[in-house]
Amino acid sequence: MDPPFNCTDSDGTGGSDNCSDDFNQFVQPPWQISVWAVLYCSIVAVSVVGNSVVIWIILAHKRMRTVTNYFLVNLAFAEAAMSAFNTVINFTYAVHNEWYFGLVYCRFHNFFPVAAMFASIYSMTAIAIDRYVAIIHPLQQRLSSTETRVVVCVIWILALLLAFPQYYYSSTAQLPGRTVCYIDWPEYSTVDFRKMYYVCMTLLVYFLPLCIMGWAYTTAGFTLWASKIPGDSTERYKEQLTAKRKVVKMMIVVVCTFAVCWLPYHVYFLLHQFFPHLFEQRYIQQVYLAVMWLAMSSTMYNPIIYCCLNSRFRAGFRQVFCCCGPAVTKVELELKSPRYLHTQVSQLHSFIFMGSDNSRSAVKTGNKMRFAFILLIPVFQASLCQDSRMETVVSAAEPSCSTGAKEFRRSDPAPLEVTSNS
Repeated sequence: MDPPFNCTDSDGTGGSDNCSDDFNQFVQPPWQISVWAVLYCSIVAVSVVGNSVVIWIILAHKRMRTVTNYFLVNLAFAEAAMSAFNTVINFTYAVHNEWYFGLVYCRFHNFFPVAAMFASIYSMTAIAIDRYVAIIHPLQQRLSSTETRVVVCVIWILALLLAFPQYYYSSTAQLPGRTVCYIDWPEYSTVDFRKMYYVCMTLLVYFLPLCIMGWAYTTAGFTLWASKIPGDSTERYKEQLTAKRKVVKMMIVVVCTFAVCWLPYHVYFLLHQFFPHLFEQRYIQQVYLAVMWLAMSSTMYNPIIYCCLNSRFRAGFRQVFCCCGPAVTKVELELKSPRYLHTQVSQLHSFIFMGSDNSRSAVKTGNKMRFAFILLIPVFQASLCQDSRMETVVSAAEPSCSTGAKEFRRSDPAPLEVTSNS
């Protein structure tokens, strides 16, 4: 990810006919550097904090550890790492056009962003395939936790292999008055290795996964939105269908955001390979900084999207930033899992209605039932009454949830698919 307007990139040997050895034509006025510095630092702050919170929400709460969420952890890690280790360094090099960080970090600087970008987009691809299977083939066995970890490891192995040429051919060169970091691609008489690599990378880390995700979400979307809810359907079925639609919407927003942010980056580097004369103008540095900022900014949008479109993540962010709103207890995060609620209510149903064979047992059961609901209602009323899986048992023991809870249930069903393997 070295700036392609660097003098060393014109012929790959550390010199160029269009660059002077003692003059850097890309020097900017201080006010421009200050503006870009604020913009790039904002990416690092929002991305690292936001993605770290996403990782904590999933790993610290057992019922958030689902197949989809494991891939979200991998996505968040890749984006946070790329933002932390490369954004500021890339900005510094682009502004000064001088490398201050040595050969080792030069290799890492060119190597890691490609690997992280691959891991990010293929984590999203894995989520798309998982959603496709869950919606189109609901009876097919889902990935286990171990299998999910294996998939994540495979993604990173492939990512490191794809990025390895960037590491292997990275080098530094000492020009009069400054040091530069560049990629010294090998030269062959029959093939242009540099162009071939960039074209293959663009296909593998952008167009191919986007095509796969587009097909998966289009098919799943047609299935979900073409499914009309029968009039006699249970509330549970309606909520599940609505929740699946919400998850698909959220992931479509994530994918579209990634596609928009990274498209100018790939176009920019492809143009540089085939039309290098376009990159000899002074304005190209501003274009590069804008393109790179847009690409790097993709690392900070996902936590915002999760918080806005998913109530579980929103509750987690409120728990972390409790000073910005009402505090959220662990109960709200853990016990909103529909599968957990269904299990607890089934146990309560058995506890209440089985074993009343004589009048004494019936009296004891009635007392236990009232005591159980006295304990349960304060904890669950806000979150449990919204879940349709509670309705059968609750209505048998108590007339109904409050009107406000029912309205909340109709307006904001729990997002099942991001938080449950069901």
